[in-house]
Amino acid sequence: MLDRSQIKLPLELAVSIIAERLILETATVYQRDYSLVGADAESAKVNGLSSAKWYQTDIPRPEIKAFMKRSDQPAIRDTIVLFVLMIAFGVGGVYFWGSWHAVPIWMAYGVLYGSAMDSRWHECSHGTAFKTRWMNEALYQVASFMMIRNPVRWKWSHARHHTDTIIVGRDPEIVAKRPPSFFNLLLGFTGIADTLSGLKLMLINASGKLETEEADFIPESEVSKVIAVARIWAGIYAVVIGLSVALSSWIPLMLIGLPRMYGAWHHVLTGITQHAGLAENEIDHRLNSRTVYMNPISRFIYWNMNYHVEHHMFPMVPYHQLPKLHERIKSDFPKANSSLLDAYMEIIPALWQQRKNADHFVLRPLPAGAEPYRHFA
Repeated sequence: MLDRSQIKLPLELAVSIIAERLILETATVYQRDYSLVGADAESAKVNGLSSAKWYQTDIPRPEIKAFMKRSDQPAIRDTIVLFVLMIAFGVGGVYFWGSWHAVPIWMAYGVLYGSAMDSRWHECSHGTAFKTRWMNEALYQVASFMMIRNPVRWKWSHARHHTDTIIVGRDPEIVAKRPPSFFNLLLGFTGIADTLSGLKLMLINASGKLETEEADFIPESEVSKVIAVARIWAGIYAVVIGLSVALSSWIPLMLIGLPRMYGAWHHVLTGITQHAGLAENEIDHRLNSRTVYMNPISRFIYWNMNYHVEHHMFPMVPYHQLPKLHERIKSDFPKANSSLLDAYMEIIPALWQQRKNADHFVLRPLPAGAEPYRHFA
């Protein structure tokens, strides 16, 4: 028979858990202001979080310059493979139109259009994909169109993302805002909200205006370029829609436009792993970015952005050099997630906790000998 002392501890623990649960259920979660013109944006400026000096792993200058060396060959090879596959899948989708055989073909085409182009847009925005400038700019323009991301607007937006990574009120590209909405995150896999947002911004810009937050990071000298691109794109989409109506067929839209939605799932799947569940308002990318080992197909689609801590710490290192850079400096980083599944096993519980505790984040241990985390003072 159990005595009272043996019963007391489990009872106290149960009461404690119930009490904590009631507190969490009734607590008001602080709503961060992620807008670029709100209170948190001003606070970041006042407190020195804006354009702060970030931690970098100590690596000799000649060595990092060697990693930063650009080359045309890897990107030319990958770009030829990408477009050959897109043409093949596009032709196959049209040929098998009306048959179930077309479904996997269109799915493959969509992933290359709506996900691989996300990483091409991203890498080319850094100017590091190719050594030859016009090649970089050409792929950047094509990928920007496919992703419905104005190439002028998003170049400045992404520059801010790197300057103020996951700084609330400063970073315009925070995906998992706190408290997180699982509905919005799941909706992201359909590409619907992102596509509609891109089309809305395109039409606003085409009318000669900027969206409110755009004015915070787009220089006045670049506004006319934003408007000109939006008007060209609006004209292209008008032609595609008109052709689809004239032919009484979805095929033109299946080739241009709709893949931005039905092919978005892979870039969302990989993109969420970049920063979700990690720290906000810090100045050490090891605290707010995540490196994940991935299979070769995902790495081709994602263009090695799974080495995301490395990319943020040294953003001018080309994508094809990131695996080597990772091997060189991983002893200063928290252990990389072994797979996408492993990453999500870390992310989902963290986001669930953030529903009630917006200050919660995953703090991963550093290996022995690594420099301690540099927290924002």
